[in-house]
This record gives sequence, C-alpha cells and structure tokens, in this order.
Amino acid sequence: MNSEKPSPVIRWFPSLTDVAFLMPLALLFLRMDGAQRMLGDGDTGWHIRTGEWILQNGRVPDKDMFSFTKAGEPWYAWEWLWDVVFAWLHIHFGMAAVVLASILVICFTFAILFRLVRSNCPNVIVAFGITFMATAGSTMHWLARPHLFTLLFVVIFCALLERARSGQTRWLLLLPALMILWTNLHGGFFVGILLIGCYAAGELVFWLVEQDRQQARAALARSKPFLFSALACAAATLFNPYSYRLHLHLYRYLGASSHLKYIDEFQPTNFRNSLALWLEPMALLGAVAILWCLYHKRFAHAILLAGWLHLALFAARNLPIFLIVAAPFVAGMAHEALLRLRHAPLAAWVGRTVKSLEDFAEDFGATDRFGRVHLTSALGFLAVGALFFTPAPTPKFRTEYDPKKYPAQALEVLRGAEFSRSIFTNDEWGDYLIYRSFPGTKVFIDGRSDFYGDDFLDKYIGVLKPKYTWEATLAEHGVDTILLPVGAPLVSTLKESHCWRPVYDDGMAIVFRSEIALARAGSPGLSQVPAAALGSRVSRGREAAKYSQRGPRTTKFNVRSESL
Repeated sequence: MNSEKPSPVIRWFPSLTDVAFLMPLALLFLRMDGAQRMLGDGDTGWHIRTGEWILQNGRVPDKDMFSFTKAGEPWYAWEWLWDVVFAWLHIHFGMAAVVLASILVICFTFAILFRLVRSNCPNVIVAFGITFMATAGSTMHWLARPHLFTLLFVVIFCALLERARSGQTRWLLLLPALMILWTNLHGGFFVGILLIGCYAAGELVFWLVEQDRQQARAALARSKPFLFSALACAAATLFNPYSYRLHLHLYRYLGASSHLKYIDEFQPTNFRNSLALWLEPMALLGAVAILWCLYHKRFAHAILLAGWLHLALFAARNLPIFLIVAAPFVAGMAHEALLRLRHAPLAAWVGRTVKSLEDFAEDFGATDRFGRVHLTSALGFLAVGALFFTPAPTPKFRTEYDPKKYPAQALEVLRGAEFSRSIFTNDEWGDYLIYRSFPGTKVFIDGRSDFYGDDFLDKYIGVLKPKYTWEATLAEHGVDTILLPVGAPLVSTLKESHCWRPVYDDGMAIVFRSEIALARAGSPGLSQVPAAALGSRVSRGREAAKYSQRGPRTTKFNVRSESL
C-alpha cells in the first residue's frame, strides 16, 4: 500500500461517497421514469393541499376538509411539518421543487448509508456493492411523500446508535431532538424507538447469557443509556399538535385490519418482479448475517436483522428499512468471509485472487477516505435540477402527474360541464382531484386510509369490485357522477345498468352520470356533453380485464378479483 499522503488536489476529485450520493439520480433517470416515478402516487397532492391550508389558516387541521362522505369528522394530519415545508416549496417553485427536494432526501439517505456501511466494512469495494444493492432494492418506495424522511432518520439513528455502542454514548443525546422532528414529519417515528430498543435488548441478552459475570455486568451498564434514550425519545414524540391522541390513533390504525387486507404496500413481499434481483440476495445474506451476529455475540445486530427481516416479509413497505438496517452488518460479514477465504485450505489461485481484491480495496480505500470537498455531488444534483426548470423538459424531467395514468383530460371536461360535485372515483384519483380541484371539489375517498376506517373501506371496495350493495352505497352519499379507469371492474357493471349512462370516454378514463341526474338537468343528449371521445354502452369486458391486469395501477388498494 502506498503510505504517501495524497495530494490536496484529490480533495476536489469525486469519491465513492459522491457516487453513492448520485446513484439514486442515475437509477431514477437512466433506469426508471424519472420525475414521474416520484409522482407515481397521488398522496403527494393532498399532502401539498394540506400544507397550503395550514399556511393559510395558521393552524394544523383536526377535521376533514377534503371529502363529502366524512366531512367535518376528526382527522389527524400527522405529517403536517412535511406538508407545510413542501407546500411552501410548491407555492414558490412549483412541483419541480417538491420532486427535487424529495430526491435530495433520497440522495443524502444513501450517501450516509454508504459511510455507515464502510465504517463496518474496511473493504470499500464490498461496502459500495452492498450499498448499491440496498439502494436498488429500495427504489420500490421512491415517491415524493413524507415516508422518505423515515428512511433518512433510520440511517441517522443507526449511525448514532453504532457510535454509542462503541462507547460514544454522548451521541444518544441527539436522538430526542431528532425524534421531535421525525414525529412531525412522518408517522413512522416509532421505528426510531424500536431501533434504540433493539440495542438495549441486545445488551440485556448479553447480560443474561454471558458466563463471565464481570462482562455481564458491563453489558447491563451499557444497556442503561439506551433504555434512558428510548424513554426520552418516547417522551419527545408527545411534542406534536395532537399530543398523546396521535399515539392512540396510530395504535387503532395499525391494529385494524383494512390496511392489511386492501393496501398494496401492506401486502406480503412479492418476489415476482425485477427487484427480486436485489431483494432475494439481501434477504438470504441477512438471514446468514443473523447467525454470524449470534456467533460473535452481537445480539443487538441479530435482533435488528431478525426483526426487520420478519417485518419486510410481512409487509412490502418495510423492505427499504430492512435493506438499510441490514446493509452494514451484511457488508461486515462479507468482509470477514473474504478474510477467512484468503487463508482457507483451497486452491492457491483462490487465495491469490482474494488477496489481490483485498489489496486493491485497501489501496483504493486509503485514497477514498481522504477528506473531500463534495463538489461532484453538488454539481451533479444542480445539473439535474436545472433540467427540471427548462422551458420544455423531456418526459423524465417533467414534474407533473402522468396523463396516461391520471384523468387530466376527463377532469377538464368535468370542470367545464354542469356536473354535480358528488363524484365517485377511486382513492388514487381522489388524491389527484384534491390536488387539481380543491377546495372546489370534494372527494368520495382518497389515500388517507387511517381516516376512513375499516367499515367505510369495506363499503368502498364493495363498490369498486361490485357487490350487491354497491348502488345503495352510492345512493347513501348522493353520488350521481362516476369517474373511473376504463378497466375498473365497476365499469362493466355500469355499462349494463339502466340507471347509469356513459357521457365521456377517452380510452383511459370514463365518466358516467346517473339517469336521474340527467333527467333533472333536462335529459341532455350525449352530444351535448363535452367529450374527447364517447364510449359505447356495449360492454368491453374482455378488453377491460386485460387493462386491469396489464395497465398502470390506479389505486393503492388491492381490488383485484379473486380469480386474477
């Protein structure tokens, strides 16, 4: 290894940290749909409108103002701080700033993760490879929504907890202040307390099983700072606009069944997709790392890995957290395995190959660890950001909801016609209507599943996937206009009904009006209603079914029929 001090010029060269920072940009704009991928969920819209309402009224809402089905009922805007900050960005710089700020959070998350992984794995090549796997696997949840801050705080908490575990317990003093921010940015704040609890539990397990009582007593002493920190962070979570009532609401929501039955991201992990290339190896390596941690009596790490591996398999939304938590320990295990392989009684070429890899990584790592001015990261991010604000950005840099997935044309028709404000649409398009038409239009339902509750969600699913009660549910809430994707299961039923008439169809979205509403308005002919193209009343069941299976997801709820 070259022991000479690197030239100061190297401070301005890119490092692996810069590469880790820019890696999400490369994945987003080279392998994914860019800005439109970040707007692949309508929730961003109602979050922005909530933030604007807070800025206008000077307080956090406690009652619903978005729906006509549950208007005025108690509602917890538990991510109000994200809503305010990103609404301010939206007001002053548009949706481009919302998307850019969200991407910036992702970039910082994985740059910090790389530094954490590298601290556990001296081999920078292995460390970067594992970080890349974690980054690529987490792309499933890259959306301009508040949950991105939970991923960032998970990395920060893990880094500080690792420092505390090494004896630098003063870092634990930062956690309660960070917890206040986390609590008001995203409802996943309880994850931070779980992380601290795992470190405390690991020391307590060591205290229970260690035969050397002196070491056992030391482990018991080490557990106390973590326990006190967990209690302080739990107290810090009370600093929110709803105090303890937020905790009760979260408890009731997570204890309910509707989100487990209906919401896609709460379904068990599905490995039948392109992300399996990263998820399956990390899950397998994570399972092996649990045994490796137990062998080395690193009980806190084993508890972390086992707990989050279970939660990741239980619900897909937990996968990014598992990948972040597992990456440092998987990389550490891989580094140790390479060292053992180097001296294992195998063919000489194996040892030489491993030694060459280790030597290269050591030389490269010595240079990479030299302090840098992260100019490359800043310039790369600014260059991407500039493309968002060009007069005619390319599709991947257009910060707007994809008109192929959201009913932009249909909404313009609804605005220009004498339609009722009692419109039924799915939750995803309800989010979009809030963003485009609030406060003029209220929705039947949107993405706030915690607000609507089990009974209402059961009724809603009974309409989308028509049950015998679908007409009664719509009548109960005075619905006389329906806006849906052409492939929605309800569409075929509506086309066969004598009580509903299609008045608009652009091949992606279709609008129905009730015959009663049309008669009340003077029974206008279909030609009198603005439309880009008018759909036939003839059922297109087969075509609709194909679209339902192959087309874009237009609801976050799992409403596929049992036969699909």
